[in-house]
Amino acid sequence: MKRRTVVVKVGSSTLVDERGRARARVFSQVAADVAALAAESTPVVIVSSGAIALGLGTLGRDQRPRRLAELQAASAVGQSLLLRRWERALARRAGRAAQVLLTVGDIHRRDGYLNARRTLETLLAWGLVPIVNENDSTATDEISFGDNDALAAQVAVMLRARLLVLLTDIGGLYDRDPRRPGARLIEEASDHRLLDELDVGGCSSSWGSGGMRSKVVAAEMASTGGVTAVIASGRKPRSLLDAARGERIGTRFPADPRPLPAYKLWIRYGKPLRGRLHVDGGARAALAERGTSLLAVGVVSVDGSFAAGDAVEICEGGRAFAIGLAGHSAAEQRRLAGSRGVDEAVHRDNLVVL
Repeated sequence: MKRRTVVVKVGSSTLVDERGRARARVFSQVAADVAALAAESTPVVIVSSGAIALGLGTLGRDQRPRRLAELQAASAVGQSLLLRRWERALARRAGRAAQVLLTVGDIHRRDGYLNARRTLETLLAWGLVPIVNENDSTATDEISFGDNDALAAQVAVMLRARLLVLLTDIGGLYDRDPRRPGARLIEEASDHRLLDELDVGGCSSSWGSGGMRSKVVAAEMASTGGVTAVIASGRKPRSLLDAARGERIGTRFPADPRPLPAYKLWIRYGKPLRGRLHVDGGARAALAERGTSLLAVGVVSVDGSFAAGDAVEICEGGRAFAIGLAGHSAAEQRRLAGSRGVDEAVHRDNLVVL
């Protein structure tokens, strides 16, 4: 009987060295862990960065460019190189890879989200190892999944995985920059409110686009969706296997015992925010305490330009406390704001209290 899926994300600087060359040992280590988990009937999805880094390396460029067109061109060169690396590493252990390229739009659209889930579930049912990456070379917006950390969390939640492992160059989350004296590893981050007090910098390597902050956000996203997350070193052998077996390694973010339903998780994390609805205290109490819909009478003002069905923040006193799908366009919401009646600005089924 197959166990619930494990999703592992490996960052660019973990897979590719400073000269743009693949770290063959890391590919081999991760593939060995995947094979060991497969032997225990645990399917694994690999969310892999590295296409841009490998592309730049093979072109002899030693710095990540800033222009989107250059990033996309480098990805087009490196994506096949990245897949071949995974294919060879997995094949040595009787594993077979399948490439899945996603864009932000695939996650934002409900039909795209469901289709991606069905595809990944089918590949896993066939005994394949999906290699997931953002489709950088055709993205129409900035490459924005944060070195694939957020993408990995989306995939983990999408598949209702039991574990998300974020492999990076650092051994976990520290209470300050680990290069500073006295930095302490946080073994378990169960109180996410404390994370705001930590010195979690956004620094990244010359190859990657993420940083520890993006990994913490991804881990919190997974935890909210009922998926335990672990941030650990990708350079250390057996990191994935140890994390999957519950060994003490890196920083663990326990799964929320009361996860949001899949649809509401998609609303919270899968939709880009297009505007804000500012409401009064009575509306906040009705939404947060009684679980009602947001009626137009409680809306004080409207920010942004959005269409019906777009995601908007709901704020009171300038602070966001919920996210929902707008029942009307921004122009219509402004016209209806404060009006008495039964017009719903956001239906309760399309609303998530933060």
